[in-house]
Amino acid sequence: MDQTLVTRIVEGALLAASQPLTVAQLAALFTLDEPAPDGSLQNALAELQAQCAERGVELVEVASGWRYQVKADVHPWVTRMWAERTTKYTRATLETLALIAYRQPITRGEIEQIRGVATNSNIIKSLEERDWIRSVGHRDVPGRPELLGTTKTFLDYFGLKRLDELPPLSELKDFGELDPQLDFDAAPIAANTPVEGDVDVASDGENALDVDAASDTDANDPDHGDDEAASPTQDHDAEADAADAHPEDDAGSDAASHTEQDNEEDIAADGEVRSH
Repeated sequence: MDQTLVTRIVEGALLAASQPLTVAQLAALFTLDEPAPDGSLQNALAELQAQCAERGVELVEVASGWRYQVKADVHPWVTRMWAERTTKYTRATLETLALIAYRQPITRGEIEQIRGVATNSNIIKSLEERDWIRSVGHRDVPGRPELLGTTKTFLDYFGLKRLDELPPLSELKDFGELDPQLDFDAAPIAANTPVEGDVDVASDGENALDVDAASDTDANDPDHGDDEAASPTQDHDAEADAADAHPEDDAGSDAASHTEQDNEEDIAADGEVRSH
């Protein structure tokens, strides 16, 4: 089988697939009777990438494999094909996602410590429902709080292959305009440095890991215990969640006044910076 045919087969498969394809999945297209020559799949991918140089699409490798995607410079025009309103996330949701992405594995209590406000349960739930975050284990401290990390779906959505490809916070656009007062580099939680690319917290199907506390301070910090101990306003979460789901039923309620509802600004608004 010649290289031209292999390239055409790979191109057709990538265009027909509804999700990224790995090299192993591409190799499975070829039978033992007609195997792809050694190195031909990599050559095909490189050739197809080169062919996209002047086109509106590009062939990229993300966490789940190879896929064609629209180039950034033509994206604003292409998105006009979809009439539905793009989902907009609140500042609190984006800040929580950024903390998990950059400081994973991290507990809910540690997120609240950095942000200085209780985290609404609906925020964690919505990120889990989008399959952007998941539980990756429990911290080995009293209470064994749940550790959160990102998923392959998160990497695919933001066009990343590994966690170490995350851009500097100052360049973030997809996460919205984050509060500049959130100085992640200077945050005091030394146990939660970003996971390196070769430690695949975002991988699906791997066993949950128990992460040891980095210091005795972690064990004594109430924010590193279970989520109920870490959140002083936890008693209000249920009411806050109900208010998020049925705002018309709780128009006059101030039960969640100390939770995320103080911070839930639409990122499409004027972008004012919240101060703590």
